[in-house]
Amino acid sequence: MAKDLLLEIGLEEVPARFVRGAMNQLQEKMVKWLADSRIGHQAVEVFATPRRLAVLVHGLEEKQADVNEQVKGPSRKIALDDQGNWSKAALGFARSQGVEPEQFFFQELAGVEYVYANKSSVGTETASVLPEGLTTLITSMSFPKNMRWGNYELKFVRPIKWMIALFGQDIIPLELAGVTSGNVTRGHRFLGGETVVSQPSEYKERLREQHVIADVAEREALIVSQIKGLAEEQGWEIAIKEDLLEEVLFLVEYPNVLFGKFDPSFLDIPQEVLITSMREHQRYFPVLNAEGQLQPFFVTVRNGDRTSIEQVAKGNEKVLRARLSDAKFFYQEDQKLPIADALAKLENIVYHEELGTVADKVRRIRDTADRIAGLLKADADTAAFVSRAADICKFDLVTQMVYEFPELQGIMGEDYALKAGESQTVAQAINEHYQPRFAGDQAPSSLTGAIVSLADKIDTIVGCFSIGIIPTGSQDPYALRRQAAGIVQIILAQGLNLKLEELFEAALAVHQARGMKRSEEEVRKELGEFFALRVKNVLSEQNVRYDVVDAVMASGYDDLRLTVERASLIQSLAAGGERAEFKLTVDAFNRVCNLASKAATRSVNPALFAESAEGVLHEAWKTAHPSVVQALAAGDVTAALAQLSALREPITGYFDGVMVMAKEDDVRENRLATLALIADDIAGIADFAKLVW
Repeated sequence: MAKDLLLEIGLEEVPARFVRGAMNQLQEKMVKWLADSRIGHQAVEVFATPRRLAVLVHGLEEKQADVNEQVKGPSRKIALDDQGNWSKAALGFARSQGVEPEQFFFQELAGVEYVYANKSSVGTETASVLPEGLTTLITSMSFPKNMRWGNYELKFVRPIKWMIALFGQDIIPLELAGVTSGNVTRGHRFLGGETVVSQPSEYKERLREQHVIADVAEREALIVSQIKGLAEEQGWEIAIKEDLLEEVLFLVEYPNVLFGKFDPSFLDIPQEVLITSMREHQRYFPVLNAEGQLQPFFVTVRNGDRTSIEQVAKGNEKVLRARLSDAKFFYQEDQKLPIADALAKLENIVYHEELGTVADKVRRIRDTADRIAGLLKADADTAAFVSRAADICKFDLVTQMVYEFPELQGIMGEDYALKAGESQTVAQAINEHYQPRFAGDQAPSSLTGAIVSLADKIDTIVGCFSIGIIPTGSQDPYALRRQAAGIVQIILAQGLNLKLEELFEAALAVHQARGMKRSEEEVRKELGEFFALRVKNVLSEQNVRYDVVDAVMASGYDDLRLTVERASLIQSLAAGGERAEFKLTVDAFNRVCNLASKAATRSVNPALFAESAEGVLHEAWKTAHPSVVQALAAGDVTAALAQLSALREPITGYFDGVMVMAKEDDVRENRLATLALIADDIAGIADFAKLVW
């Protein structure tokens, strides 16, 4: 017979950002412990609110499964000493497995004899292993931040206030930090009280009676449905930002949505400021009209019922009025600061002790941006816009608004720049040079913004690499991976004719002029390896097969646009209706490349041709080669591959009629040279040998 198991850990309010991770961890640890303990079970549910973490295991078996297995020990050589007696290693193995040495037998594995023992164990009652198991499970949990309380040694995310541990209707005896387990839980802090949970299956309903919605998915659905219902009723668009919804979800136990209003005069402030203030300070959802314009209303979620809901709304309105008044003051004061004075303040802000001040970084961005504009052959007007935007791209960092809300950097820069008389192009670039700010964000839409953004990001990466700050494992404190991914995204989104090596060179030249701690060649090599992984990620995100990625990357990735085009074309040919025909072409290419690797020269002497097929293939390559080079230079991979594919028949005829590895040295080298010339063109598209069929 099986019973349900319930474990609830009651806590002081846990920070919202920790709750989901803790809930998932509790589930993972429970599932693993049950598996390790050989205890069968059905579904495992988890619940979480700011004041509790709980797990409900359905259909838990009342007894551990019996075990009967062969266990491998040390090899015969190690298990026996010189006199043929059991060694210390063998005796230790016996003790660890709970068997007697007399039960040992030898069995061969991969040509080596090992000691084996039959280990049998009768499962014990589940109830007898639960106290120790659940205690260990709880104490093994880890959190981003732990705390201790009282004189207890236990470290946990927040002090434990109560515990439920039930196996069926029986209480599992646990004691942690002075708290003993029982069958009593606590409801909503103000609307509920203590209640008895007689058996695990009652858990959700007993809490619901005490104004707690313990099921996370149910609580989220309730919040979303109430917000959508309010939006439909009022004719509003209510922006439900996922991270804000996630935070609110773990701030409340019994959600009720309400709305309030604020003075429309605050709408004179940029709506990004108002929305940020409402979200960051008050956890409010902004209200928009159909055109996406902010309206003088806000939506919030109360942790409670609808009693005196109007008074609650008025209280929120009063708090918000003070917040928005602060924002309005900051906004007005910031506009009194001339851009030149703001730039002067950057001289006193350290960017990095080895890379200088923020003002130093801005100067590097300007120099790098000018070089990139030159590489892209930007017209005079664009070059001038790039220089000005780069010069002032960071001036808003010293404003009061950005100090209060760092996520508004760039956004405020654009607004303040326009008010200071800068052109729309320059102001827009100040905002866009931070893009993409995060995964999934859009790239700059303007060329000026794209160039300044590239300059900023590559300066950060090269600067960090130049002083030995290179991401390793999960450590990337300067978000260099995100910056590199942003560079790749910008080049592809804008379709820029800019090679990665050119970009590296532009930034390296600027840093070298100011002095670099490490050698330029060493940094350049590491940059190439670093960006290779970013390019691979981009191709993988576009659902390019792993073997196609490997094949394309083997031919280089300096030209990002061409790399993506090559991957897209090969993927479609390898998986489409032309697959069989394409494979024949690839087979021909691979035959060429396999032998071409033995070539010592690319110099072909037609006078040494002994077979007609040699001349046919060489002439076919001479005809195709200029077109292949021209097509690749123009980014037309389809045309280049079509020209090379036309060589398939001459290649087949060549191998049918010519002995490549001739005895005569000069004839053999001449034939290999012909193949090497063709292989070089093939390598410009991909290493087709890496494709998996």
